[in-house]
Amino acid sequence: MENFKIEVDGDGIALVTFDVPGRTMNTLTASVIREIGELVETIKSDAAIKGVVFTSGKTTGFCAGADLGELGGSGGIGGGGDLKAAFDAGFALNKSFRALETSGKPVAAAINGLALGGGLEFTLACHYRVVADNPKIQLGLPEAKVGLLPGGGGTQRLTRLMGVMAAAPYLLEGKSMKPAEALGFKVVHEVVPAGTEVEAAKTWIKTKGDPVAPWDKKDFKIPGGGPYSAGGSQVFVMGNAMLRKTTYGNYPAQLNIMKAVYEGLQVPFDAAIRIETRYFLKTLMSPQAKGMIRTLFLSLQELGKGAGRPAGVPHYDVKKVAVLGAGMMGAGIAYVQAMAGIETVLIDQTQEAADKGKGYAEGLVKKAVSRGKLTQEKGDAILALIHPTADYANVKGSDLVVEAVFENRDVKAQVTKLAEAQLAEGAIFGSNTSTLPITGLAKASVRPKDFIGIHFFSPVDKMGLVEIIMGEETSQEALAKSIDYVLKIKKTPIVVNDSRGFYTSRCFGTFVQEGMELLADGYAPAIIDNVGRATGMPRGPLEMHDDVALDLSYKIAQQTKKDLGDKYEERPFTAIIEKMVEGEGRYGRKNGKGFYDYPENGPKTLWPGLAQLAPTKIAEVDKAGIEEIRTRLLYRQAVEAARCFEENVITDPREADVGAILGWGFAPWTGGPISLIDGVGVAKFVEACDQLAQKYGARFAPPALLRDMAAKGETFYGRFGAKTKAAA
Repeated sequence: MENFKIEVDGDGIALVTFDVPGRTMNTLTASVIREIGELVETIKSDAAIKGVVFTSGKTTGFCAGADLGELGGSGGIGGGGDLKAAFDAGFALNKSFRALETSGKPVAAAINGLALGGGLEFTLACHYRVVADNPKIQLGLPEAKVGLLPGGGGTQRLTRLMGVMAAAPYLLEGKSMKPAEALGFKVVHEVVPAGTEVEAAKTWIKTKGDPVAPWDKKDFKIPGGGPYSAGGSQVFVMGNAMLRKTTYGNYPAQLNIMKAVYEGLQVPFDAAIRIETRYFLKTLMSPQAKGMIRTLFLSLQELGKGAGRPAGVPHYDVKKVAVLGAGMMGAGIAYVQAMAGIETVLIDQTQEAADKGKGYAEGLVKKAVSRGKLTQEKGDAILALIHPTADYANVKGSDLVVEAVFENRDVKAQVTKLAEAQLAEGAIFGSNTSTLPITGLAKASVRPKDFIGIHFFSPVDKMGLVEIIMGEETSQEALAKSIDYVLKIKKTPIVVNDSRGFYTSRCFGTFVQEGMELLADGYAPAIIDNVGRATGMPRGPLEMHDDVALDLSYKIAQQTKKDLGDKYEERPFTAIIEKMVEGEGRYGRKNGKGFYDYPENGPKTLWPGLAQLAPTKIAEVDKAGIEEIRTRLLYRQAVEAARCFEENVITDPREADVGAILGWGFAPWTGGPISLIDGVGVAKFVEACDQLAQKYGARFAPPALLRDMAAKGETFYGRFGAKTKAAA
């Protein structure tokens, strides 16, 4: 076999080593799944084999689960449209695992590393599980995180081992457990010193070796009771309510997991896994699963490896970076750089301000040390890399500069000149501006080819995206060097072309603006934010506006008005923001006063004075009204993303979708705004936008690109996808 090696010892115990060639981690490829079936037949038919121990030949882990590249591709399960063929393909793994479980021979898993998804399901189909005593090992079923449900018996075996209530977070949220946790839940039978897993597994086979799974025994009872028991029924009633509260019905995977568990626990095990497979296929074929697999796994992985990097430019190892501005953004950038081993010069107007910026990193390191995530020695070494100063002479020797000062052209121009005076040829100057066009900022530079936008998101230590912006004169070499830097600090880069607000700020702005439009239309603020959260966004638009700061929004609007002159469009909500900022001093969460009041003790509450600035005309909405608000909030962002394609601001659907989800939290269940449009269908999306434009204004009008695509029956991933580009 290609993926498994069998060695039978003198006791008749077959040690089967799982080792997919050419990969650092085992995954369940089509080839592996086929060979598991063949392997089971060998185990059953070979009289010399008395028992089996499965282990991994990889140092990285036992198995990371299904190969999502194969599963989510056009040739994957269900891709051909034949439902019977799809069921047979989807049931193949379940069928093989069940055949292993009922082979009549004791089977043990010696788990020497992580076992996730189908990898954990593989071990659950074994009669005995031994895991190495290593707190870094993760055991779990993370399928729900990419819009799927476990399809190798996980919904049935885990609930029969743990009980429905205990298993719920691991199935519905995709949580993972450490070896000690798994032992407590009886998901594994032994935790042993690393390196002794195989020996312990063999000992079990020789001394006890029970070849019958618990659920195949007559006296088996589900821990906590089944769906119709007193305890079990309450779990499902409460679970459905909690599921609705947390997912708003946006994620079919979680609902289908609940259904598979509920129905599966009422029937014999062989029927239960067939039920699971039906729900697995139903989920896999949904637009949500397709979009989430593609964006949150495949595209994220590709971009994380530098898919947007220009070819032919030598790797640029960034060793020293100067950060201009030690405020929240600059301090966060300094911290992530130091964590990546980069010497960092943190500059501000005064030594005191620079020291305060380093204090942010000191606080994070102190917390990590107290939680055992860092040693004190390692923490001290990280902090030693950050040099706070007010002297621009310290910029000398930097490979890159990241400017993170106020959103003011004059201030940015001033620090650009000061820093560039110290830079060697070939070093890169990156501006962390979130809205101001890079080409305009580059006018203050004497080296525009090396001037680029490097836009971080707050808080920098938690947000995984960096938006790289190309100015009109930015070179491909500067782009390649910037991507190398972003990958070194372990962030995901997307590349966009210059535009006011670029891609992320421009599209995100439409979400908070549409919330303001709804407020100006007379909708009650609570309705706006409640429905906003129900779209799948992390917060409602008014809440999020408070988070990013109302005064920042106001300052950007004033700068935009100044730059655009007569072309600037005054909206009905503009006066509301102006009065809140200038008249009431309400800047948002940062000063405890925005659309909401933020008391030091207690939850936030809507500001009562908002009723005077924006009187409520619509205090209640029905189901149709809720759906219309949801559509306005989501489609307004998506149509702006489409405009960004038409204007060549962004050119890759992968970057558009990943950037939207990582950058501003666009509803993950959609797979991103471009996947949303493709999933709905471009023609249907255009029709819906035309109706919205007729009712609410030109901001919803589909661009000519969308109309052209609708007429040709195209999709964004078909027209702009990486494969199409490569073929061209």
